[in-house]
Amino acid sequence: MSGELDPSRRRVLRGVATGVTAGAIAGCAGRGPDAEGNGTAETNGNGTDDESGGGSEPVSGGELVYSQQVSPIEFDPIVVNDIYSQQVCSQVFEPLYAYDEGTDPVPHLAREEPTIERDGTRYVVELRDGPRFQNGEPVTAEDVRYSLLAPVEEETANAPDVDMIDAVEVIDERTVQIDLQYGYGPFYALGLTRNVVPKSVREEDKDAFNLESPVGSGPFEFVDWTEGEFVDLVKWDDYWGDELPHLDRLRFEPVAESTTRVVSLETGQSDVADGITPQTWQTVQSADNMSLQSEPGISYYYLAFNCNEGPTADPQVREAIDYAVSMDQAVSDFIEPAGERNYGPVPLPVADSWDFSVDEWADIPHDRDVDRAAELLADAGVPEDYTFRIIVPPDDLREQIGISVSNGLNEAGYEAEVRRYDWGTFLDSYSTGNEDDYNMYALGWLGGPDPDSYVYNLFYDGQIGATNGTYYENDDLMDEIVEARRASDVDERRERYESIIPTLLEDRVHLPSYSLRVSIGVRDYVNDFVAHPRSQYNPRVLSDYNNVWIDE
Repeated sequence: MSGELDPSRRRVLRGVATGVTAGAIAGCAGRGPDAEGNGTAETNGNGTDDESGGGSEPVSGGELVYSQQVSPIEFDPIVVNDIYSQQVCSQVFEPLYAYDEGTDPVPHLAREEPTIERDGTRYVVELRDGPRFQNGEPVTAEDVRYSLLAPVEEETANAPDVDMIDAVEVIDERTVQIDLQYGYGPFYALGLTRNVVPKSVREEDKDAFNLESPVGSGPFEFVDWTEGEFVDLVKWDDYWGDELPHLDRLRFEPVAESTTRVVSLETGQSDVADGITPQTWQTVQSADNMSLQSEPGISYYYLAFNCNEGPTADPQVREAIDYAVSMDQAVSDFIEPAGERNYGPVPLPVADSWDFSVDEWADIPHDRDVDRAAELLADAGVPEDYTFRIIVPPDDLREQIGISVSNGLNEAGYEAEVRRYDWGTFLDSYSTGNEDDYNMYALGWLGGPDPDSYVYNLFYDGQIGATNGTYYENDDLMDEIVEARRASDVDERRERYESIIPTLLEDRVHLPSYSLRVSIGVRDYVNDFVAHPRSQYNPRVLSDYNNVWIDE
């Protein structure tokens, strides 16, 4: 397979790209509060500020500057598949069902929960009477139909979210009937939480809709952007919802380097900063002009093997490499407290909510034994002069995981190099299946709150060359992955994943590493900010449970 990826695959791979890419801190527009802040804000158990604002009443106005890790690249929900573009989209566009404070979908554009019929293969959704797009046109059932079908018809990277849809019928202007080809368990939580776009506006000029003038139904309108510098949004004064945002403006600024993000927060150049790392954790936590909000994140990070070519195509070699590294120690040294050790290929909150056998997963990795690693590598016939190649994206945390593996291989008597690539080079390389490109790669996936989002995208052979760079072969397991995806009964799906996941772990397709916490620094003059466990939905500045405001 060629290493050159088409644009749709680049989009889906940017969805994998959850670390830091090249970027620069941009100039910051002025705000009311001075750089020193006005007191200490403690973070309580549910992530809200106890003391911010000193009990004063909310005030309207002002601009909030949100410091992102990576620059957004596009704004059309039909094609967007990277976290940082989604963060902007979540302010401009809205779904039928939004996530609550956690990962449960609740009606938003929809009037009530969907009516589910025919053993989970039919969903009937009625829209609220009132939602409008920012051009003044009502949100209709035809817009919903279009938004659900377009990813498949246009073969975008988002097609797997909705490719189980057989037909969408407009019953009337505010009612849509969605028929699935099979019962897809996560459809409510994943398919119906996708944003709705205005068909007429998007069809008029798709490129302009994506990059110049996106139009949604959300509380903020798109104003301007320059990639790598800023995105500017302004409050939509005619927003259809029950409450308008307190903020007048919202600016996104990418700041790639974690220390620089914290400095910008300390000096007041930004008001909220995403991606607080282990190296900057204590700085934010101990500062007297900001607070640290940290929630378990819906994320999974891992070291993956090339099972297609080279020594790592041999399961014995993969097991040897497991012996060569203590992932427990690596996570303790380089990830905590910003993340936690994860022993399975789904985020920790997902494993917990599904009551998976995490303790049994934790027994599968070997304790570090370099002598045993050397013995297995020699027995597998790996030449003594062989050099293993580990590729990582431009992210310090994942690079440290790669270095931990390479150090173990060095101690076992084998050369191993860690190559840190820019995102473009990395994405061109990690899914080719070519030994010359990689033996191992370190990546992460921030999907939805369902195991299918991870097991299907990262291991199913139909995703090879897109989100799956392992080339792992196991026909029986692939059939199980499909059956788990199609089953509508939760207990049946759980039973299947309890069979699938241990097989993947025993075969060491991945060495699971960690789940990051969603860790956000917030200046003390920013009130009612609540970090959401899905990074794509931060900053959540207006919801059913909060409305961010700045204390002047």
